Parts: sequence; C-alpha cells; structure tokens
Amino acid sequence: MAIGGALSVGLVGLKAFTVTMQAFISPGLPYFSIIGLPDTSLSEARERVKSACQASGFSWPQTRVTVNLSPASMPKRGSSYDLAIAAAVLGAAGTIPSESLLSTVVVGEVNLDGTVLPVNGLLPILLHAREQGVERVIVPQANMAEAELIEGLDMRGVRHVGELIEMMGGEASYRLPEESPMRDASGEGAGQLVAPVAGDMAEVVGQEYAKWAMEVAAAGGHHLLMTGPPGSGKTMLASRMPGIMCPLSESEQLEVATVRSLCGTLPAYGISDVPPFEAPHHTSSTAALVGGGSGVAVPGAITKAHRGVLFMDEAPEFSARSLQTLREPLESGYVAVSRSKGTAYYPAAFQLIMAANPCPCGMSYGTGERCTCTQRERQRYFARLSGPILDRIDIQVEVPPVSRIALGEEAFEPRPGSAEIRARVVAARDTARERFSDMGWTCNAQASGTWMREHLSPAALEPVNQALESQRLSLRGADRAMRLAWTLADLKGLVSPGRDEVMQGIALRTHL
Repeated sequence: MAIGGALSVGLVGLKAFTVTMQAFISPGLPYFSIIGLPDTSLSEARERVKSACQASGFSWPQTRVTVNLSPASMPKRGSSYDLAIAAAVLGAAGTIPSESLLSTVVVGEVNLDGTVLPVNGLLPILLHAREQGVERVIVPQANMAEAELIEGLDMRGVRHVGELIEMMGGEASYRLPEESPMRDASGEGAGQLVAPVAGDMAEVVGQEYAKWAMEVAAAGGHHLLMTGPPGSGKTMLASRMPGIMCPLSESEQLEVATVRSLCGTLPAYGISDVPPFEAPHHTSSTAALVGGGSGVAVPGAITKAHRGVLFMDEAPEFSARSLQTLREPLESGYVAVSRSKGTAYYPAAFQLIMAANPCPCGMSYGTGERCTCTQRERQRYFARLSGPILDRIDIQVEVPPVSRIALGEEAFEPRPGSAEIRARVVAARDTARERFSDMGWTCNAQASGTWMREHLSPAALEPVNQALESQRLSLRGADRAMRLAWTLADLKGLVSPGRDEVMQGIALRTHL
C-alpha cells in the first residue's frame, strides 16, 4: 500500500528541526503504533488521532497502522504533531493524495471530536519553515493571528480535521462544534490574560537619586541593586523601569515574541516595543528561575525576561543556589539547561534589578532604634548576595524612606515623567549605538574592557587604578565602572568621560 507523508517541526528549546511523518498501513491485527522517540504526550496521540479521523467520516483501517517520526534520534514531545500524524494516515489510506503534503508543514493538536486546537511555540516553528524554503503551512485557525506575523509563507488555517481533508481534495463528513466563550478563534475570549501596563515615574514621590540611578541603568543597560526599608518605593520604581527603557527594535521584538510564543503568553502581549518585565517570587525554585523540567527543559523567568527586566524583590530571600545560577547568564546572555534527553539553549540577555531590605526586619535605617536584628542576623541575611553576584551588579544605591509629603502648590509641581526620562535614555543609546556601530554593540554594558581602556584618557583612568590598588574594585568591577562612566558621559552629551564621570561611576558601584 501507499505510504502517506507530511512535514512538521519539532523544538528542542528554541532550536527547531524538521520532522518527516511517514504512515504505512500493513496487513495484521488492528494496532496503531508511533515510533521515532516520542514522549508520553505524543504516544497518547494515537487515541486522539484515531478518534479525530473517525469524527471526520474516515473509516479507520482494521489492520496495522505504523507512523514513523524522522529523524528517529531526536526526542519529540508535545501534542503539536497530532494534525500531521492524522494527515499522514489519511494519505496512506488514500483519503487524500499521498503526495499532497510532502512539501507542507502541518502543525496542530486535535481533539477527540476532530477539532483542531492551538499550540505553543508557533513562531519559532514558522521561522524554521521559512528558512527551509517551505511555501505552505497549515496551522490551527486559533493560531492564525500569530502566524500572520511571519511574512513569506502561504498560511492556511483549519478548525477541523475534516477541513484539512477537503482542503486536500478529499471528502469528509463532520460538524463544527459551537465556539466556547472562554476561547474563541480570535483569541479575545474571557480566558485571555491581560498584559500589565507600566506606570509613570511621575507617580513616584521623592527618590530623585534613585530615579536618576534607574535612568543611568536604562541608558547603558546596567544591572541595579536597591536597598531600603519597606515602603520606600523600591518595587514601585522597578515596575516602572520598562517605561523608561529604549524601545525594542524589530529584531528584538521578534525575539521576545518567539519566547512568549513558546511559553504560550504571546496572545496576552502581541508584538510590542515595550521591554518585558518578569518578577518571580522569592520562593521560586531554581528550575522556575533558569528553566527546567523533565525531558527537555522549558524556559524559566530569566528567558521570559530576555531583552527586558528581571526584577528580584527581596533578593536575599531567594535561595543561595538560585542566585548563584544567575552568574553565567549575566555574563554570557544565554542559558544552557541540560537534561537526560537533550540540552536546551535559551536566550537570557536581561537587565537585572534587585531590591533588598537593609536587614531581616527592614528597620535598620536612620538611628536604627526600631531594628530588632542582631549583627549575625544581618550578616547571614546578606550572605546570599555573594561577592561574585554583587561584582556583576553595576549600580548599588540606597532608597531612603520618604521624609515628608508635599502639600499645597508644592504638591502640584511637575515631576519628570517616564516619557521625558525615556527621551534622554533613547538619545544616550543612539549615541552609544553610533559609537559602537563597527563593533556591533548596542549599549555601553556590552562594550569590552579593552576598548574602554584604549579610549580613556590617562587622567580619567587614574581613579580606576587607585580603586584597584586600594582593592575597592576588582578588574571586572573596574571595567563595569568605566562602562558606567561612558553612560554618564552620553547622558551629559560629552564625547568621552572625564575624571568626574569615572569617579561617579566608581561611586555608583561601591555605594553600599
């Protein structure tokens, strides 16, 4: 008998690979087998595909049906192969032309009644299909809004397996169920998440120094640590960071959308130039932070914060192991999570913002009369923020409690808003991008120490050498202080940093 075929795409992390489906109907006792290293969820596709095909008017063969997923050496997981498996079986049985789908990528999960359900990770799948020269892609109708973000492909949306059969020239008998109000085809159902809206910096009372430090961090792509008592505005400041950051470029928007597509959160955000903001709880496990899970690892919070902000409130409350896992991603910009079935590589170029109380009770400020913590408790509290972690934090600032609330005319005086701060940040980023155009860097945080040392005057470099001699800075810290100096110079409109900017950069790093 004929062999039916179809193409699909598998994912290991964000790395996509083409999967060729081949279905063969052979004599023997009735049995349906899927081979080619499927996981448990994919093995369960047998019952879903069989029921869905029968719901489309197809008479399932009362013989042996074998579906091979090639390459057999690559692990395959998830339910996105269901529709492609069904298409291959239909082709082998002659319901649709056996060769009709050999150059078509088919993606989708099927229900027992034959309906086609949306899948996660469609964007990286479509990008891979376009790179491989595939012209036609069949996707769930509920994913069409996401699929239309990728140009250069012939997209076909289907709601039922019967629609696929009719699209390929076959005959089907089926009935489309009524759409659920919780999830309609447009992705606007009541069950959809709502993207959070960043507040305005003008809403923050006082804390002018902290606002300026955040402006410097946004302009240069620097990491930031804020310490202060509860209620001083640390979380409020951090949540407004995306509103003052440089808008994402088109390529960065696509990177963020690809990650969100894999995580299933793209419908909540869509394509936006606002950098993402992730704030994991301090009880989050290491796997939730950096990625993990059985089989092939899934993305964690640091990947979801790619090209945006990772905010760790109550940073000393995070486990020491979780904090230490941030060391490599902060330097490399990606994370590699290895499991028994493979290694998944995820992007993790994020900006880290930490917030911490001055002590476990949070009252160790001012005169410290209300503080009930012992010296040992304070030391143990900050011990989790180890030296290597703090050395990777560019800016360390204190956020003191607000001493008074303005009244009368003073309360109505205009305060710099996010739009005004963002304009200065964009101008500084443009200056840095033009300066580093030959090197491919987009901000000062990406510049190499060699370049900065070569382009600093001896007078400007002298404070750095003094800090190295007194061991106030490590060599990594010296490079980061010079990056801060270049950012300060960009904000001031200077061609290069002088002695004052370098000393200011050192002070920002060694404030605590």
